[in-house]
Amino acid sequence: MEMSESDSSAAVASALTPYCVQNAMDDPKSVEILAELKEASRFKRRGIVEDSGWATPLGAEKPDRALAEACQAELSKDA
Repeated sequence: MEMSESDSSAAVASALTPYCVQNAMDDPKSVEILAELKEASRFKRRGIVEDSGWATPLGAEKPDRALAEACQAELSKDA
């Protein structure tokens, strides 16, 4: 059975969400960025995570959109 591209992307995002959350916790600017995330509309949160660099996997040149979405959802749970 073949995985669709969206299923594959979702699986990668799910697997890497802890990595993204750990990046957030390790970031010296996390307090400010998390405060911004908390105040942002739902539609702007993914962009904040992408801009922070937290959703850019090692070796990647740009953030992973699905990872940023999953990560912001996880980070927003505590907000």
